[in-house]
Order: sequence, then structure tokens, then C-alpha cells
Amino acid sequence: MELASKYDPKEVEGKWYQYWLDHKLFSSKPDGREPYTIVIPPPNVTGVLHMGHMLNNTIQDILVRRARMEGKNALWVPGTDHASIATEAKVVKKLAGEGIKKRDLTREQFLEHAWDWTHEHGGIILKQLRRLGASCDWDRTAFTMDEKRSESVIKVFVDLYNKGLIYRGLRMVNWDPKALTALSTEEVIYKEEQSHLFHLKYYVADLKALDNEEALKAEGNIIHKDEKGYYAVVATTRPETIMGDTAMCINPKDPKNQWLKGKKVIVPLVNRVIPVIEDRYVDIEFGTGCLKVTPAHDTNDYMLGKTHNLETIDIFNADGTISEQSPLYVGMDRMDCRKQIAKDLQEAGLMEKIEDYVNKVGYSERNPDTAIEPRLSLQWFLKMKHFADIALPPVMNDELKFYPTKYKNTYKNWLENIQDWCISRQLWWGHRIPAYYYNENDDYVVAETREEALKLAQQKDPKVTDADLRQDEDALDTWFSSWLWPISLFDGINKPGNEEIKYYYPTSDLVTGPDIIFFWVARMIMAGYEYIGDMTGT
Repeated sequence: MELASKYDPKEVEGKWYQYWLDHKLFSSKPDGREPYTIVIPPPNVTGVLHMGHMLNNTIQDILVRRARMEGKNALWVPGTDHASIATEAKVVKKLAGEGIKKRDLTREQFLEHAWDWTHEHGGIILKQLRRLGASCDWDRTAFTMDEKRSESVIKVFVDLYNKGLIYRGLRMVNWDPKALTALSTEEVIYKEEQSHLFHLKYYVADLKALDNEEALKAEGNIIHKDEKGYYAVVATTRPETIMGDTAMCINPKDPKNQWLKGKKVIVPLVNRVIPVIEDRYVDIEFGTGCLKVTPAHDTNDYMLGKTHNLETIDIFNADGTISEQSPLYVGMDRMDCRKQIAKDLQEAGLMEKIEDYVNKVGYSERNPDTAIEPRLSLQWFLKMKHFADIALPPVMNDELKFYPTKYKNTYKNWLENIQDWCISRQLWWGHRIPAYYYNENDDYVVAETREEALKLAQQKDPKVTDADLRQDEDALDTWFSSWLWPISLFDGINKPGNEEIKYYYPTSDLVTGPDIIFFWVARMIMAGYEYIGDMTGT
């Protein structure tokens, strides 16, 4: 008997997959059987399947099909993530190709374009998964910005604000000059780069001679001088920030720089006279032991500035160009400025030397070619210590298990060193922050709806009208919706204790990449304990 020599996957796979769908073989409803639940890590609407997705989803499909064969009520829930930064960038690029600039549109007009783009491209990955035979319950397909998920996000924001866990504050943040938005610490990718260490001359102001120069040298002081006078040497990888210098700092215990105590120095090229301050923060062994302090453009410098009451001069615009607060190079891109200022410093005799230097530079996780700029900015933050305290013990006690187990230590290290989460983004695509300002002082209330906000504002000031309300322009970090994913899929935020959340949650297994343990996995565990009081799965 002659066997068929050819197998036609198009005919066979398409036919049987459609049969499975028509007969609802992947659908699930609560019943008396043991539940087995997996939620798909929602891929970005901007993307298409890659090999990582393939491995991830194949493992999930194997697990869920095995559970069905064991007689369990197996459910695999699909969905997509709105991906604020990536999607907005795609829409901005598309509009630019049509000769339209975002700044020329209203928020509503821009969002129309964003929704059009999402409807056109957002389902590509899900269609690919169908073609591959993924056994998801497609009737449950969710989107992080659909009605149920959006209501859940806003409700949680208001709840956490009312609990005192969300606050608005002026802090140093990681700024993406390309996307024009703040990022959380976890969205910064550090890369080792071959760079330079620029040694700059900061001349001592109003000092022509040191009466006790020889005695100071005998005590270990390293004193620099030339025909122009005495000077200190500051080593920096970022000479383009000197326009924002407001102090020079030395360690009070550093023997080589004792001669600078109480002095003032002149910022090279800028000619601003700044004080020499003393703080043990300065590493005696690094460079010359003299640190330029630029409070607006470095996290540690900002803390020094607060401690020593220094002026803060922001010399960068949001897009990374030099601002009008700078006396030099206004309008120039920061990277171009670095090259130009190095050249100008050398020509002016203000560069002691340039050394090759390897350092780590932070880049935007969403814009890998864009170096992050530390920036002082008014943003919304979520206090994370409370969440770390409730999410660490279950993992350490093996109530919730990581495979491989080595990631248990990765999780532990992050939670033990956790920082407050910057949750606001200067974007239009996303869940808009439900804060409403009602006067010129930017006093605000937080509420789920504009109507509720008006009532709250009128309790503080009876004269407030609806016309006085201005909703915050920022959107929430995409992960602020994703961390609710396994709960919001079953409407557990809007309808606590409903039949589905009690049956399907906690989920049975989570298959994902180790790169999002911080972004997603840990935060889902936090949300689970905060709102359900149980773990999210293994």
C-alpha cells in the first residue's frame, strides 16, 4: 500500500484548528473540577512574534494541554499590552511621515490616531498565535486599555493614593530625551562604554599666592599652579554639564586637598565663582578628590545640593539640548556640546589632560540608542517598601516558587534594595492619571471620575466649578496596568470576590523571561497580596 508522500500543513492545521474553535474546546467556565490557569504575558501591540515568544508560548501550550488531559478545567487567557512609550513612538513616527507633528494636535486628536494604529497592528501577534495552534480561550482576549482593565487601573490608583502610598513630588528621575518622558529605575539599561575622563582646571578665585605653600605641601597637599594662578583639578566624564556647576566638593579628611578649604573657585569657560564645600561623600581615591557639583543633573549631586543649600541650575531642555539657563552653547545637542566644549577648554588652556576611561552609561530600555539624562522633575511615585515587605516572605518561604531557583536570589536582591516607583509618564497614550487641579496653586484631588473630583474639590473650596478642574496631563507607566493583569482579567478589582476570581485565582503557573522579574513578576505578586491576599502562582 502506497503512503501519501506529502503533508499539507495549510490544509490540515487550518481545518482542525477551526474545528477546535467552533466546538469551543479551549473555552472554560467555573465548574466543580480542579482549575488550572495560565495568563499569557501580554505582548506589546507594537510587536510581532520572535523566537522568545515562540519558546514562551510553546511551554504554556504544553502545560495547559497536559492539564486538560489530566481532567482539570484548564484556562489559558490571551491578551495584549498597550505599551505606552513604544506605541506613542510608532504613532509619532507615522504622523511625521504624513507631515504631522504631535505638538500640533490636541490630546483627543492624537489618541484617535493611536487607537487607529492599535486596531490596525495590535492583533498581529494574537493572529500569529492562532496560526500556530495556541489553545487559548480566545473569547476572553483582553487588552490593558479595554474598559474593564482601565477601570481597574484607575480604581487602584485612587485606592493607593487614599492609603497614602502614592505621592507627587519633585525628585531626580531618569529622563528619556527622545521619548520626552520620565522612566523608572528598572527601565534603564546600563552599558559599559569606552569613554574619556576630562581633567579640568578650576582656578582659585582672588588668590595670587599662598604664604604657607611649602608647609602645606609638606603636610601632603597637592597644589597646582601656573602663570594664571592656583587651581584645583576636577575629573569628569561629562564636561558639558559644567554650565550647571554650583559648587566644588572635597572630602574633609583628604590630605591632598586641605589647602582648598574655605576657598572659592571659578568654573572654567563659564567664569561663575562657586564655593568649595566639604562632604565625606567624596571618594578620596577617585580622580583628584575634587568633585564638581551639578545639582540639577546628577542624583548624588542633587543630594549634596540639598544638604549644603546649593543653587540648582537646569541647563538641559527636555529634548537634551542646552537650555537658556546656560550662559553658553544654548540650543546645542548635549552630545555635540560635549565635543565642542572639550575643544574649547583645550584651546583656552583649561584642560589639564584627557584620559581614556571605561564607565557605565544608562540607556533607555525602550529607546536603546538614547542615553538617559538625570533630571529634576515633578512626578508621581508609589512607595514600594510596603509592597516589598508583603511580597518578599512568600518567596523566601517557598510558598511561591521560581524555576530555576537561582532567580529567587534575584528577586530577593531587588526587593531588599527597592526604590519608590516613578509611575507617571509624559505621554498621551495610556491611562491618564486621575488627579484634578482646581486652582492656580496646583492644589489637587484624586478621584475615579470628574464628577467625584468636583465634589472633593468643593469640599476644600466651595467656589470651585467644573470649569476650574484640570486633569493631570500625564499617563501612568504601562507596568501599572500590567501588574494587575492576573487579577483584572477576572475583574477582581472592580468586583472583588466574584465567582471567577475565586475560582481561577491564584493562577497555577507563569511562564515568562527573567528580564521582567522586576518589571512584572514581582509587581504582580505585590498586587496579589495587596488586593487578593494570595499569591499569583509559580
